[in-house]
Amino acid sequence: MVKGRVCLSEELRNGLEILKRKRSQQIKLGISPEATEFTNMMSRSGGDSLKAAASCGMRMWEGADAFSRRNGPVKDAPLKHKVEKFDTSNLEWIDKIPECPVFSPTKDEFEDPLTYLQRIAPVASKYGICKVVSPISASVPAGVVLMKEKLGFKFTTRVQPLRLAEWVEDDRATFFMSGRKYTFRDFEKMANKVFSRRFSSAGCLPARYLEEQFWHEIGFGKTEFVEYACDIEGSAFSSSPSDQLGKTKWNLKRLSRLPKSILRLLGAAIPGVTDPMLYIGMLFSMFAWHVEDHYLYSINYHHCGAFKTWYGIPGHAAPDFERVVRDHVYDSGILTSEGVDAAFDILLGKTTMFPPNILLEHNVPVYKAVQKPGEYIITFPRAYHSGFSHGFNCGEAVNFAIGDWFPLGAVASQRYALLKRTPLLPHEELLCKDAYLLYKRLLSPSSEVSPPSSEDLSTQQSIKVSFVRLMRFQHRARWLLMKSGASVCAFPNKAVTMLCSLCQRDCYVSYVKCQCVANPICLRHESELRGCLCGCKQVIFIREDILELEAASKKFEHEGQIVEEGQKHSLLEDDPDLAKLFLSTVDDGYRPYCEIKCDTKGPTCSPIASSSFSLGQVGTVLHDNENVESYETQLCQNKYSEGGLVAPRGPAETTAFDKCRSGHQAHSNGTVDDADDDSDTEIFRVKRRSVINVDKRTGDVMPVKPCESQCEVAEENCPQTIFSLPCT
Repeated sequence: MVKGRVCLSEELRNGLEILKRKRSQQIKLGISPEATEFTNMMSRSGGDSLKAAASCGMRMWEGADAFSRRNGPVKDAPLKHKVEKFDTSNLEWIDKIPECPVFSPTKDEFEDPLTYLQRIAPVASKYGICKVVSPISASVPAGVVLMKEKLGFKFTTRVQPLRLAEWVEDDRATFFMSGRKYTFRDFEKMANKVFSRRFSSAGCLPARYLEEQFWHEIGFGKTEFVEYACDIEGSAFSSSPSDQLGKTKWNLKRLSRLPKSILRLLGAAIPGVTDPMLYIGMLFSMFAWHVEDHYLYSINYHHCGAFKTWYGIPGHAAPDFERVVRDHVYDSGILTSEGVDAAFDILLGKTTMFPPNILLEHNVPVYKAVQKPGEYIITFPRAYHSGFSHGFNCGEAVNFAIGDWFPLGAVASQRYALLKRTPLLPHEELLCKDAYLLYKRLLSPSSEVSPPSSEDLSTQQSIKVSFVRLMRFQHRARWLLMKSGASVCAFPNKAVTMLCSLCQRDCYVSYVKCQCVANPICLRHESELRGCLCGCKQVIFIREDILELEAASKKFEHEGQIVEEGQKHSLLEDDPDLAKLFLSTVDDGYRPYCEIKCDTKGPTCSPIASSSFSLGQVGTVLHDNENVESYETQLCQNKYSEGGLVAPRGPAETTAFDKCRSGHQAHSNGTVDDADDDSDTEIFRVKRRSVINVDKRTGDVMPVKPCESQCEVAEENCPQTIFSLPCT
């Protein structure tokens, strides 16, 4: 065994040690220019911290050398100390982790990956992860693809500390420092040299032995850092027509766009989600405990090299997993929130690594897989997973979703909203588009199409229930707002998808413009909006095709058990606003899908001017040219659909809205609370770079006449509508 640093220079190791000490002292003294930058990098996950803040990472790396040169080498740097909360001295628990299921499809079964995965999901999802052994081998090795088909292919590694963190305020693992740049061949040589120095061997060693060595090393070994090339945009599947595996639908460059994949409905590619990314590792490079973005499925193919060990938690055990992490891994001082989301918020950073025996001790089920070249690992929605490499290897991963993902995707969207994290996917838009396509297929079934399988029927049921719940919620929330005096405008179907300025959800079906907040507000804030002093000055913007969407929802309801399932899900729903309106028992005259009648007299509605606006009866006018620009000028380069995504501007909208509500309370109580909003609005990015860009745009809102008086509920259905013709 080689003492000290095995893949970085002694000078660099000493510099990093000094940097770590200095950062810890600054945090304790309250001096935090570097700590703030470091924490911001920590809050992002995966490759985004390497890409979006690469220069920052390189500064930290170069700074380590500077510290080393200025202060001289640090002799006898302290070895890793034992972390009491994680006992790695006794590793007998390794044999207590059962293997996950392994599936070996025939070539015929291998024909359609999503159909096959749909078939095995009822069994495999109970384990969180499973392994699929490919019956077809790649004809062109990954090394040939990356060295010859992709001329000039290079990548930058990330430095990983090979230690367990205490997870107290001044001890967080730094996963995000940028490493060195390599070609595929150079990284392979470096990684193999490290392996042979340690084990005096160039071949594979038993998986059980290396698993024991990994946890010993991470607990109190002498190797301090390893390098890992993760989240590298690209693919190692060959484009050659002679490559047997590359021609199949299991080529990860094609999988997310297959007919059954929900992600095919996205208008633009998202690296790491719709497009695969490469993961090139060395001995003991690891991926920390995490769950996929939006609770999506993931599929990982092992191209070549040493094995990987995976640990997986079933999706149904995710709440128990988070509870154990909150109570037994994290110190209370680093938790930024309380309750069930406290651990989830930090886990999003993908820097939390700990041995799975602590989960076993608290009755959280854990399963294991040893992945070899030619094998796929599937992770299921909401399944936490982690793992490490046994030596040099190359893998590739991408996300996907089928219809049964929508209920869990809704839960993920709600959790992002509570944490004010910008979503990566427009969940509402994907649900509406997929449900409408299903509706059209059911209206005109083709005689040439075979009857749906039981798996397809189950998937369709998930889509229908999720869609009916959304549309019922939208209708009732709109009815309540219009009853309070809000007016309505329609916007074109091809308009950009807005983000709510308060919770950052996507507003595909509708949104509200209020004089108190410059940007859109989603209907999940219906109760706050009805309490706002704007009242009748609020405008609800809804899609032109709202009646078609509601027709699809009503058709699904008539097929039986949809409403009952929706009510059952609402009782367990993590989104209280949606559940509250769906299960409303207040006898206020509302009926699902009842027509909302209103007087058509009044001026033509238009977007509310945003250069300045009144805060209701408080008498205050807010002038903030930076944060209150018209929402029509705010676009995101990472577009969701044909038009794109309009992103929120930051905390100013939330502050204005809170002040409006405070003003409303002051009007009743005689006091005004001007407390600032300290909510966290930092952008959540995973795996890929996404930059907000301000771009000029003309208005997309199609004006129609709004209501002047309060809405009424029609006793009979009317064939006309306020969105096109006046009600009679």
